[in-house]
Amino acid sequence: MAKRDYYDVLGVAKGADAATIKKAYRAKAKELHPDRNSDNPNAEAQFKEANEAYEVLKDENKKAAYDRYGHAAFENGMGGGGGPRGQQGDFASAFSDVFDDLFGDFMGGQRGGRRSGAQRGNDLRYNLRINLEDAYSGMQKTITVPTSVGCDACNGTGAEGGSEPQTCPTCNGMGKVRAQQGFFTVERTCPTCSGMGQTIKNPCKTCHGAGRVEKERSLSVNIPAGVETGTRIRLAGEGEAGMRGGPTGDLYIFIEVNSHALFERESTNLFCRVPVSMATAALGGEIEVPTIDGGRSRMKVPEGSQSGRQMRLRSKGMPALRGGGSGDMFIELAVETPVKLTSRQRELLKEFDKLSEENNPQGSSFFKSVKSFWDSMKS
Repeated sequence: MAKRDYYDVLGVAKGADAATIKKAYRAKAKELHPDRNSDNPNAEAQFKEANEAYEVLKDENKKAAYDRYGHAAFENGMGGGGGPRGQQGDFASAFSDVFDDLFGDFMGGQRGGRRSGAQRGNDLRYNLRINLEDAYSGMQKTITVPTSVGCDACNGTGAEGGSEPQTCPTCNGMGKVRAQQGFFTVERTCPTCSGMGQTIKNPCKTCHGAGRVEKERSLSVNIPAGVETGTRIRLAGEGEAGMRGGPTGDLYIFIEVNSHALFERESTNLFCRVPVSMATAALGGEIEVPTIDGGRSRMKVPEGSQSGRQMRLRSKGMPALRGGGSGDMFIELAVETPVKLTSRQRELLKEFDKLSEENNPQGSSFFKSVKSFWDSMKS
């Protein structure tokens, strides 16, 4: 049976560039893979045909020979070094080339180069609790963080006495080994070096070959004004030291602001309840209220104010974290009822109550009706 044209097999035009050929082969490999076509008895043959075509067209020398002589270029030794026919590793080579592209990112992205043995350190998290006053003004805080730092004894190499790690003989420094299983090339972590790509014959006695040791570090952290619970501060390069001289991770500080005895916070606004005397609420007047900056502000209470009335002090709230001014403070009045009255105070209140009935007969009759209702319920 005559062989199909390799360009037709992959569905590309003659003279297509390498990128186009590779893209077409990837699509064909997915489409024709036997595992996805179990009901098609010809799938395996078509899959092998696509691999054979790609094995020739991806190689510039083989492609040039094929363009000139066709399939005859690989018969009877033509084409310089032979072609796809009769080569035991042709399928593995072609599929492995695309396997790297499809799955390389998931396998560590090490295609085409060796591993140095160095690995980036982990990022660390530190939870920091602060008071609302500190969140208002900002602060400089010193924290102690348990972490890993580079080993001074071996300068982070993990090897004793200044010796150098050796390239792993099993994986040749790749950190991974491959095995052919049927149609698939299976890649796994090298068992000899555990994926590091290097082995250490004489490990450092201090860090046992890791290149880092556990240690507590003291760091000074700048907490900006306006932070709130959930704010995250990143300190680049202050995380865990890398393995065998690898780059250091980052430290993330998560802020939690403690609740306050007087103020409640909503974004940049503050809310508080302020007690006022019954006389001040009735007659009006001025009161002093505390502010988050530690000062006090005077504000007017309108005549006839009731409990629950809310008033606002502009720009007396929390500062915005990234600039843009400050929020407001909202004051809720809580009118206090006097207790433990003296005889004179009782006298005056009774007189006040009597005068209130005379000044407001409609209101007086209302209260009398309510009293009559409750008296009837009791009887």
